[in-house]
Amino acid sequence: MDPPASFLREFEVDVDLGFALFFFLLLCFFLLVTIVRCAQLVLDPYSAVSVSTYMEEQEEETEE
Repeated sequence: MDPPASFLREFEVDVDLGFALFFFLLLCFFLLVTIVRCAQLVLDPYSAVSVSTYMEEQEEETEE
């Protein structure tokens, strides 16, 4: 006796939908990471500048 067709439909996998959902979630992840990184730069912009670069700029300004 064969199981009903509706029972088998629950276990069918749509490959195209799977790929689309995977790449959509990957895109959302990168978007979230970008938003967090931009928020960190807005809150503390000088943390992204290395100390040596900042010191070199200060030395150039004092020489002039």
